[in-house]
Amino acid sequence: MSIPQEFIQELKSRTDIADIISGYVSLKKTGRNYMGLCPFHGEKTPSFSVSPEQGFFHCFGCGEGGDVITFIKKIENLDYVEAIRFLAQKAGLSVPEDGQSKGLGDLKKRIYEANREAARFFYKKLYSPEGREALGYLKKRQLTDKTITHFGLGYSPGSRFELVNHLKKLGFTNQELFQANLANETKNGNPIDRFSDRVMFPIIDLRGNVIGFGGRIMSDIKPKYLNTSDTPVFNKSRNLFALRFAKQKANGQLILVEGYMDVIALHQAGFENAVATLGTALTQEQAAIIKRYCDEVVICYDSDEAGQKATQRAISILRPTGLNIRIVKVPDGKDPDEFIKAHGEQGPARFRLLLEKSGNDVEYRFGRLRSKYNTDIPDERIAYLTEAAKLIATLENSIERDYYISKLSREQDISKDAISGQVGKYLRSNKKQTDIRQQKEAMLELSAARNNINKEKRGKLRAATAEEALLAIIMTEPDTAASLFKELSPDLFATSFNKRLYQILKSRSDSGYDFTITDISGELSDEEMKGAAEILAEAHKVGDPLEAAREYIGILRDEAQKLTPDQISMASDEELMRELARIKKKKQQ
Repeated sequence: MSIPQEFIQELKSRTDIADIISGYVSLKKTGRNYMGLCPFHGEKTPSFSVSPEQGFFHCFGCGEGGDVITFIKKIENLDYVEAIRFLAQKAGLSVPEDGQSKGLGDLKKRIYEANREAARFFYKKLYSPEGREALGYLKKRQLTDKTITHFGLGYSPGSRFELVNHLKKLGFTNQELFQANLANETKNGNPIDRFSDRVMFPIIDLRGNVIGFGGRIMSDIKPKYLNTSDTPVFNKSRNLFALRFAKQKANGQLILVEGYMDVIALHQAGFENAVATLGTALTQEQAAIIKRYCDEVVICYDSDEAGQKATQRAISILRPTGLNIRIVKVPDGKDPDEFIKAHGEQGPARFRLLLEKSGNDVEYRFGRLRSKYNTDIPDERIAYLTEAAKLIATLENSIERDYYISKLSREQDISKDAISGQVGKYLRSNKKQTDIRQQKEAMLELSAARNNINKEKRGKLRAATAEEALLAIIMTEPDTAASLFKELSPDLFATSFNKRLYQILKSRSDSGYDFTITDISGELSDEEMKGAAEILAEAHKVGDPLEAAREYIGILRDEAQKLTPDQISMASDEELMRELARIKKKKQQ
């Protein structure tokens, strides 16, 4: 779909990037910009910058950046047109529908529609004679009709063609069914239902779209759960089951459980702030999503060994986000659903008591550590104290470290000084390793970001730096830009990305359009937008922009006259003498 430039201009005039981003990130004004914790990677020190004046954001930690459209695309997992529709709705505008094309946006729309029709189909089948066993299973799990309807639960028939035939009658093509992952492709190229004889759990995004499904088998056939694979509208690592409902009831806290049934049972029992991952271990993307909607997360995984390992892993992913983490231990190896049902009418009250008595993640890790050692045996006691000191050294808050040093000292009748000394030793070692790791990560991130966007910069550093300074002036000083477009030929650019960016800016100016970062977002990929935002973020204010720009143009002209290493190796003696004379003359100036 082609969006008219006039509409983009109107949308830009009505959209404040800081207002939009503050709905997802807590921003603090620092000078003319705003700073906050990056929502795209875990961090405790703000490195996420938003410039309302220039209309861009940039994270100095992970390198993410772009305009408000880029931000909405990434944070809401939308394409370009969908992001514009999202922002237009907030601004009270209607997106012109002229010029529809059969692109990704149209495919996503069809997938949403197919998923919605599939969910309706599954729900009807649940209450049909075919779904008797599936409905019986849900009733046995003590789910009410109200809960079944609320979550849109359903049943996929045992026949492998009922859903496919139903959707094809509604006008969906084989390719659309494959793209939605509602059907698999046979050897003959025909569609066959992906889900067969399973209780179905629709996965719904924050805007109410059905984006995928989870299906639970009622027999011993493996796999027990079958989930929608990644599609143009669904990525299992970037979504959480029931978040659409839970965020409305979060009140600063989300409960993280392992499976669909645990979430549904908790919601039915009154704990409507429960969410779950989608058949995978917790990811950093999901941790960042959780951080947007709460300050505290309660992990309530199964009590078996697999559940405890998953808990440990979840703690390591959630800790860097700065969330308060609490751990619920469900007695007798039960999961939350089993525990609530085992106590009948008292189930919800007893589970609430478990929540209230839940310890933080540090207490949990100490408990796990203590269970490994018999502290009555001197060697094991020393091993426990050593491991405990390592654990304390991982805590960033000095007050928290002091508290657990004192507690460990009292528990094990060991002097506080001895424990403090060992903790200090590990702290120094950790800091050294962290510093080295962060330096490597920073170099890798910077290198990766730049290499993906402007691979030629490393070999043409002086020219590329001048190019970036010029591009920043053009995007921030429109009056100066008008003069520069007349003086600066694209052929002077030494790197392809910067040249392409300049040509886009110049073309828009020649056509009478604005050329801020938001104006050009429709012509750049996400990686290119990241590069443009980085150029703006690292630009320095200059006294006279036109004078500075002409100096940068001089650098480009000078660099353009130099022979490249390949040219030098192929140059004649006469050409080399001319190059040496040029360099000598340059030094004398």
